[in-house]
Amino acid sequence: MRVEAVGVTIGAARLLDDVTLSASGGQVLALVGPNGAGKSTLLSVISGDREPSAGRVLLTGRPVGEWPAKALARHRSVMTQHHAQAFSFTVREAVEMGRAPWPVAEDDEDRVQEAMAGAGVAALAEREVTTLSGGELARTVFGRVLAQDAEVVLLDEPTAALDLHHQELVMSRARRLADDGACVVVVLHDLTLAARYCDLVAVLELGRLVAVGDPAEVLTPELIGAVYHHEVVVMTHPRTGRPVVVPA
Repeated sequence: MRVEAVGVTIGAARLLDDVTLSASGGQVLALVGPNGAGKSTLLSVISGDREPSAGRVLLTGRPVGEWPAKALARHRSVMTQHHAQAFSFTVREAVEMGRAPWPVAEDDEDRVQEAMAGAGVAALAEREVTTLSGGELARTVFGRVLAQDAEVVLLDEPTAALDLHHQELVMSRARRLADDGACVVVVLHDLTLAARYCDLVAVLELGRLVAVGDPAEVLTPELIGAVYHHEVVVMTHPRTGRPVVVPA
């Protein structure tokens, strides 16, 4: 996945300005930054759901806008921030929707079961989605993404509604997707989660890319303090050796 000089302008508002970055299969790339930095806008451009005002996005060397709809649905999966469900599907039925781009196969049921287990919703399989809590619904949508079995996985704040255990569950599963060859791009607010699970961290501010690279190199007190306008302390986790970011 490659983003080349992408800009998004709506009226007088410049949401993204000349953003260039890339990630490969086997990597998890975190998009971080303050509210309004352009993270979700960038993810929507990468997914092909929003056309940029300038620049382009390449998936496997092909501009995202040139992919046929079904081929794109097989190649990339998307978890957006908003998970409102207007219909009373069961959790199983919602996760099964991830298989829609693919021909019917004998192992579809196994894939759906595996996806529900990976998202931690197997015990909720027969519950209607309209009865779920916000965190349960978010995990159901993540299960649909897993069932889609795409090479590029785009996750917009997948941990926002989750408790500590399920944050770790979702991010460890995203890490495993990358270890199995997928390219994962995830919007996160928790910088410690980003440092723990991601190979690359891209910091956005006011629509511009401020820094991108290894978490240990990018997540410095100086850069975080300047971007977030808040003093932080960056420590080293005693077990993982990864950065841990806490308010000063």
